[in-house]
Amino acid sequence: MSNDVVIEAWNTVLFEKFSRFKYLFIEGYAAISAEALKRHRHPEGARVLDVGCGFGDCTMQIAKSVGEHGLATGVDCASNFIAECNQTAAKEGIKNTRFLVADVEVDDLDGPYDEAFARFGTMFFNLPSFAMKNIRSALKPGGKFTQVVWRKREDNPWLHDAELCVRNIVPVISHDDTDAVHCGPGPFSMAGPDMVSDMLQAVGFEKIQFERFDTDICIGRNKEEAIQFALEIGPAGEIIRLAEEEGERLKGEVILALEDVIGKFAKEDGSVWAPSSAWFVTAYNPKESSARSGRLCKVPDYGKGPVGTPAERSLAATGRNFDLCIIRATSGS
Repeated sequence: MSNDVVIEAWNTVLFEKFSRFKYLFIEGYAAISAEALKRHRHPEGARVLDVGCGFGDCTMQIAKSVGEHGLATGVDCASNFIAECNQTAAKEGIKNTRFLVADVEVDDLDGPYDEAFARFGTMFFNLPSFAMKNIRSALKPGGKFTQVVWRKREDNPWLHDAELCVRNIVPVISHDDTDAVHCGPGPFSMAGPDMVSDMLQAVGFEKIQFERFDTDICIGRNKEEAIQFALEIGPAGEIIRLAEEEGERLKGEVILALEDVIGKFAKEDGSVWAPSSAWFVTAYNPKESSARSGRLCKVPDYGKGPVGTPAERSLAATGRNFDLCIIRATSGS
């Protein structure tokens, strides 16, 4: 399964949308980034890979943490994001960073690295187990991989409530029924701990742990910006965009409906802050390359016929699976 359609989307229409809301993606996610990087601090002198680096804000934070003798490498499939990263790093005078254009599923990631990190950068792969395997192959023995992914929809109402609102108004066009470029599986594709841990074990990771982190995030400096953010970003924005002319025709009705959906999150100063919930997922490349993290067992029964989600199809494609190890989940706020 080629990533060409997804890469084109991130390099064109999604890059343009994310650029319009760059402030919200950097400042709005700041509490999540800060907590993840504080709990899983990268040691001085380390070589760290930042997967799906986007605007490179986390890559540059990691660069400061590892110091002048370390190196933070940001990788993204979209050359437009990488160009923006290079400009920002040069402007801020951060010299121990580099940025690479690469499809993490298939391309050489120019390792080895001591650690890998991803903040919301692993949820859009068509075949995520191929990406996980490639990340592991880029790590040194014993190397740690920390990824931040959204938890279930219901605990992220800033995305889910807007999606439900739009679904009630705009016809939903599946990726299979359109030639339009799209973002890939979507923000909640890695929300299930059982599926994600199975996949990580199947490609050889061990010591897999999940930590829950809940916090309010800024989705708009005012209600109008928050509504525009919902109209263009996430599942709601994708439904409108893929509906094309019909989506545009119904946009006025959607805006009126979103007044109440978004308005309930508004603060006294007019800014809009909504609850969010994420997993901090950690996993390790075994210290010995031949080490495995579980005993071989039967591939799980996901039902008759094709496996449902892209992550499940990807897991099945590896041809192997491992018993689930104990997962320790801790919560933070």
